[in-house]
Amino acid sequence: MTDLASITLPGIDNTSPLMIAGPCSAESEQQIITTAQALAAVGIRVFRAGVWKPRTKPGGFEGVGSVGLSWLQRVRREMGMYTATEVATPQHIEEALNAGIDLLWIGARTSASPFAMQLIADALRGVDIPILVKNPVNPDLELWIGAIERLYNAGLRRIGAIHRGFSSYETHIYRNEPQWYIPIELRRRIPTLPIIGDPSHIGGRRELIAPLAQEAMDMGFNGLIIESHIAPDTALSDAMQQITPAMLQEILSQLVIRNEVVNTELLNDLRRRIDSLDNELIDLLARRMHISREIGLYKREYNMPILQTHRYDEILSKRVAQAVDLHMSPSFMKSILQAIHEESVRQQVEILNKK
Repeated sequence: MTDLASITLPGIDNTSPLMIAGPCSAESEQQIITTAQALAAVGIRVFRAGVWKPRTKPGGFEGVGSVGLSWLQRVRREMGMYTATEVATPQHIEEALNAGIDLLWIGARTSASPFAMQLIADALRGVDIPILVKNPVNPDLELWIGAIERLYNAGLRRIGAIHRGFSSYETHIYRNEPQWYIPIELRRRIPTLPIIGDPSHIGGRRELIAPLAQEAMDMGFNGLIIESHIAPDTALSDAMQQITPAMLQEILSQLVIRNEVVNTELLNDLRRRIDSLDNELIDLLARRMHISREIGLYKREYNMPILQTHRYDEILSKRVAQAVDLHMSPSFMKSILQAIHEESVRQQVEILNKK
C-alpha cells in the first residue's frame, strides 16, 4: 500500500474544525451571492456550490455548468471567502483551476470508479490544491482508500476525505447509512488524513443534520460540509436536506467540540481494563468454538445436517432480548451473533469433512 503518512490539508481556513457550507447547486447569480453574504455573516469561511451536478437519471437539473464558476469568483472577490466545487472530469478540473477555485471535491459516484479517479489524478498531476474525496456510494473502504492513493501517487498531498454515508436497499431513517465503523477504520489506516462529515447527505432531511453533525464531532472528525441555501424549499436539487444560513448558525452555536484528553493516566487505566476484557472475550469465544466442534463430531457420528435453523432462531431471539435489557442495540448483538454462528458453522463443516 502507498505510504500516505504525509497527507494533510493546510492552506484552507486553518481554523479547527473546518466548516464548509453553501447550496447543493449553484442556480443563479443572485442565489449564490445572497446565500454567500448570509453565510459570511455567520462566520463561514469556505463556500461550496455544485456547478456540475451528476444526477441518477437524465432530465433532472444537472447544474448551470461553467457559468457558475464566475459567480464563485465573485463570492471570493466580494466576500473574501474560499470557494469549493465538485469536479468529475479533467475538463471540470481545467475550468475550475482557471477560475481560481480554492478547493475541489470528488463525488461519491466518481470515487467509486477507478478509471474516473485515475483520469482525475492525471489531470491534477503537478497541481498543488486541496482536494476532498467523498466515500464511494457503496460501503467499500478499499475503494475509498484506492481513490485517495491515486491522488497521492499523482503528487497531491493536501487531501481529505468526506464521509457522506453509504447507499442501502434497506429502509431506514437516513438517506445514506452512516456506517461509522468505515470512516473510523479509515482513520486507523491513515491517521493523518483529515475527515470531514457530511450530515446533509447522510441524513437527507433537515431535522437530522444537527444530531449527525454532533456525532461527527464526537467521532473526532476534522470538520463539516453542510448544504445551506437562502431559500431551501425552492432549491432545484436536494431541497429536503438544505437549511437556511440562520438554521446553520443555530446548529453550529449548539455544537459541542470535544477537547483533547487531559487525564491520560485515567484513560490508559480504562484502556487496560478493556484490554483485559477483550482477552477474556477471546478466551470465551475459543471455548465456545471448542463446544461447536464437539457438536460437529456428534452430527458427523449420527449423520445430521449442520444447519439447525430453529435452534439458531431461538438463540438469536433470546440473546438479542438480553442485549436490549443491558442497553445494547439489537443490530449490534445480531451482527455479533451472526458472526459467531458463521464461525461455528465453519468449524463444524471442517469436522464433517475431516477424514
